[in-house]
Amino acid sequence: MNFARPEKFREACRTGQFTGPSGGQAPGFEQANIVILPDAYADSFHRYCLLNPQPCPILHIAEYGDPMMKDLGDDIDIRRDLPRYRVFRDGEPAGDVADITDIWRDDLVTFVLGCSLSFEAALISGGVNLRHVAEGIPCAAYRTERVTQTVEPFSAPLTVSMRVVPDDQVALATNISQKFPLSHGGPVHVGDPAALGIVSLENNIDGIGLNSIGEGETAMFWACGVTAIEAAVSAACDLTISHAPAHMLITDRRAWKSN
Repeated sequence: MNFARPEKFREACRTGQFTGPSGGQAPGFEQANIVILPDAYADSFHRYCLLNPQPCPILHIAEYGDPMMKDLGDDIDIRRDLPRYRVFRDGEPAGDVADITDIWRDDLVTFVLGCSLSFEAALISGGVNLRHVAEGIPCAAYRTERVTQTVEPFSAPLTVSMRVVPDDQVALATNISQKFPLSHGGPVHVGDPAALGIVSLENNIDGIGLNSIGEGETAMFWACGVTAIEAAVSAACDLTISHAPAHMLITDRRAWKSN
């Protein structure tokens, strides 16, 4: 099931018709990471994002208790419009769900953060061959040995997304992605995964995504919004909610428009 328009994608999520990864859906529109946490933690988490802008680029911060994201799309209800959510209680995963209406609270604040899936359509249009797209699977995400700046009680290692491209398209992919600073911008590393402390490509987060580098291909790594999720979870709030890995919000904002 493929959707050209974000409102159709969200409607399918809302009605339970679509629960899969959001990669490749509504190309050209901004996809977003979601972190929801109690208002008591919101100011500190905001500072964490500001100090770590590449993995945590802020697109929108909702008013506390407000589930409607009118700045991102007239009909967006953050409680129902993602394909899948992940719930954490006291810093521990409590399961994935398709709707968070029944656990929504008036003290919750939603942070909407940029995502590198937003520039994949531009990469493809620009002539970059993305093997994970050709194979119909998401890109993979990995925790690294790099650290982010801590703002108590939030801390996390840098997480990255990996895409493999033909060796002769590395500069092209870099140049295109650098034009999207609110979608993590250019790569943070190109080449050997071990330089980031990634000892095995099979150790990708949740086992999701392409985890191999072929002959004539180069691995490219971009900052990833999972960093923000892991920072939020590190605070062990009584309730934290995020998108499930690779199951993003798609907004009505244009990330990129073809000529």
